[in-house]
Amino acid sequence: DLAELASYARVDNRQYRLIKSSTPGPYTFILEATKEVPRRVSHPQRKTIGLRVPEHTTLSELLALHGAPVLATTLILPGEQDPLNDAHDIREQLEHQVAAVIDAGACHAEPTTVVDLSGDEPVVLREGRGPIDRLGL
Repeated sequence: DLAELASYARVDNRQYRLIKSSTPGPYTFILEATKEVPRRVSHPQRKTIGLRVPEHTTLSELLALHGAPVLATTLILPGEQDPLNDAHDIREQLEHQVAAVIDAGACHAEPTTVVDLSGDEPVVLREGRGPIDRLGL
């Protein structure tokens, strides 16, 4: 959820309203990172971070149990173009490199819609599963 957003990103009222109106959902928002964000996970030149509040029941439950945000990325193996999104395939290829694989069903193949909110005006960087008209842009 958005409870800890201000700890990790600088957000004004306009940005917050836009994020709140479209989350949880298939959107990733690029925001100016705060000093709380480790340098290794923010954009090196722009000091930004991507925020996503997914609409996935299993992940929401895991986040509630964990009680803190989780750093995640799309799983695209070196030399591959497409992400791995099936637990069986992930386990088969990476079982000796990861502690666990949780099978909550395959993820969507289509990526999220990415909106950059780090500048003066919102900019859609990638159109994906999230409809642009829902954002009012």
